[in-house]
Amino acid sequence: MVAFTIFAGGYDVFIAAYLFNTADSSLTLTGQYPSGANPSWITGHPTNKSILYATNENIGGALQSFDISGNVLSSPIETVASEGDNPAFAVALSTGEVAILNYSSGNGRIIPTTTSPEHFDNNSAPVITFPPIAASGGVSHPHMALQHGTEVFVSDLGGDMIWRLSRSGGPGVYSITGQIPQPLGSGPRHLRISNERLYVLHELASTLTVQAIPAAPNGTSSIISTASIIPTNPPPPAGAVWAAAEILIPPPSARFPKQYIYVSNRNTGVQAPSGDSIAIFENVDQGTRRERLQLVAQVFTGLDQIRGMEFGGEGDEYLIAGGFAGTAGVVIYRRADGGRGLQEVVRNAEVPTRTSFVWRQSS
Repeated sequence: MVAFTIFAGGYDVFIAAYLFNTADSSLTLTGQYPSGANPSWITGHPTNKSILYATNENIGGALQSFDISGNVLSSPIETVASEGDNPAFAVALSTGEVAILNYSSGNGRIIPTTTSPEHFDNNSAPVITFPPIAASGGVSHPHMALQHGTEVFVSDLGGDMIWRLSRSGGPGVYSITGQIPQPLGSGPRHLRISNERLYVLHELASTLTVQAIPAAPNGTSSIISTASIIPTNPPPPAGAVWAAAEILIPPPSARFPKQYIYVSNRNTGVQAPSGDSIAIFENVDQGTRRERLQLVAQVFTGLDQIRGMEFGGEGDEYLIAGGFAGTAGVVIYRRADGGRGLQEVVRNAEVPTRTSFVWRQSS
């Protein structure tokens, strides 16, 4: 038997925990652990599997740390202010810092931890303010941070920009050193880097783009390919309103040697009974003039607004996803056909909505 504990954040006052047993394909809710309000985005530590971080997505937001003991989550160890409003994303960096981004106030922090990763060096992380771009409406909405070497890329949904941050002092002190413009009005939400390519998922346009990573700090590169992620078969219901959310690109493995791109749709309008889909893409003919994004499959989930999803298991064999709205709870899929498809394994609707996930192998 191989079992995994999956922690799940959401818009509530707890972080849920599930036990996923691969032997009998069961998914059991095992706990609801108290947290600050609205731990909508949770993230693990890159090397210490006993640490978890969570945002508190509120006006006057916060970042919290937790210990994982066995399959149990502690009470919050430490809480520090995000120094802004509605932090919708946080991620632990390899540097021992944790980036948190305030969606509604256009700023963020990269907060160092001490010798113990549960504790923050709160005095060493000045606020980073992202300048509003007039052509995009004059409002900054930073949504995701992604480490790339010594840089941190930040997607700005409101500014149609990816900001490049570099350290300009000690730990926690970062400045904007470059930028990668995105299509006007597209709303870049989340991004990934793979094989020297920058993949960006655009919320407002519901598109996926790929381009070469521009040279630091302010090199340029053209978008190589753009693809709509909106499902067309069957046709969406009248009144559907689309807003792309998450992008994942699991690395190649022995079981899944070919790399595919998985992105989540969110229909924030009138829902169909089939729910929102996970679209699977391949970047074909990379490095040639024919390089392009090609849709492989649309997998309908029955979920309402897939804000977050996460791979786990050996070789990232499994994917868990949840809805921001509705009552469908969470669903686990197994990658099929070499990663070209997703086969449903199990559902659990005891907690109706979940928005982010962290996998841990159970002890």
